[in-house]
Amino acid sequence: MRLLHTSDWHLGRSFHRVDLLGAQAAFVDHLVETVRDERVDAVLVSGDVYDRALPPVDAVRLCDEALHRLAERTRVVLIAGNHDSAQRLGFGAGLMGAAGVHVRTGRTQVGEPIVLGDGESIAVYGIPYLEPELVRPAWGLAERGHAAVLTEAMRRIRADAERRPGVPAVVLAHAFVTGGEPSDSERDISVGGVSHVPVSVFDGVDYVALGHLHGRQRLTERVRYSGSPLAYSFSEARHRKGSWLVDIGAAGVKEINFIDAPVPRPLARLRGRLDDLLTAASYDRYHEHWVQATLTDPVRPPAAMERLRRRFPHTLVLAFEPDGAAERTSATWTERVKERSELDVAFDFVREVGGHPVDAAERALLHEAFECCRQALP
Repeated sequence: MRLLHTSDWHLGRSFHRVDLLGAQAAFVDHLVETVRDERVDAVLVSGDVYDRALPPVDAVRLCDEALHRLAERTRVVLIAGNHDSAQRLGFGAGLMGAAGVHVRTGRTQVGEPIVLGDGESIAVYGIPYLEPELVRPAWGLAERGHAAVLTEAMRRIRADAERRPGVPAVVLAHAFVTGGEPSDSERDISVGGVSHVPVSVFDGVDYVALGHLHGRQRLTERVRYSGSPLAYSFSEARHRKGSWLVDIGAAGVKEINFIDAPVPRPLARLRGRLDDLLTAASYDRYHEHWVQATLTDPVRPPAAMERLRRRFPHTLVLAFEPDGAAERTSATWTERVKERSELDVAFDFVREVGGHPVDAAERALLHEAFECCRQALP
């Protein structure tokens, strides 16, 4: 059988206030085309279908369209992630299952497989994101944290798989597995500092389709993250986005290939002095990129964002880290303001933000503001 492993669609999410719904719709088109062209037997969606528990109407409409189009061509197995509302995502799961879209959102069905195929079949088990402190009392777990919950979930899965000799076992899970590399766009799922799950938890099954981390990763040959289909932070500028195409038979995984997803607009993280960014020919290739720029000028240049956008129209993020700032600020805050007045500290702030010395009118205004505050104190 041929499986397509994808995850972390985050429908409804924007990118630094840029609406991504059109790009997400283009990914759905790509997914449906891949299912058709590659003759995919089942699509595995490993959580975070939506970006938040109460998704916008347009995101729900796109998800509905995606599942309808996929169900016309293949089977779908889908689990809830930490961004999803298990109750909302799981609504109508029984009816959807009859149509070939199998949704797993809670603990009660962990260990109950979706059996795919007629002759040569596989058993697919879903482990949705499970909040440890909600599951622990129900399962009678002595230990806290995600590792304890995933260990018990896998114990139940292995117990069922042992009753199906010769049937390959595939697991979908939404978790932070040790060895995975995070990006800036995932929500922290730590509980008391315990969020990581050892990869050994998943021993004994043929393939593990992971969700949660947004970069595609191979933790072992059979335990992988597909990553998100789109970049959701500039930390993902070097990511290759897409899905894993997995061929699996009675003897286990035969072959795995990566199918690249369409890129709506590439990302660039630029760093340097403003004049260099605006004039150097080496930056010409970033004209159509989404840009994160970090300026290193010793003094903040005026109207920096407007000037950058004249060369890079899609600049979204601007940061300021002047050369030598680390050395200049190595002293503690207490040491830096010692024996200096509130006005002197305020003057420094205005000079830092404005990029020019404080003039007489600004000094007078700040002095008046401080006096008004002082007189207003009881």
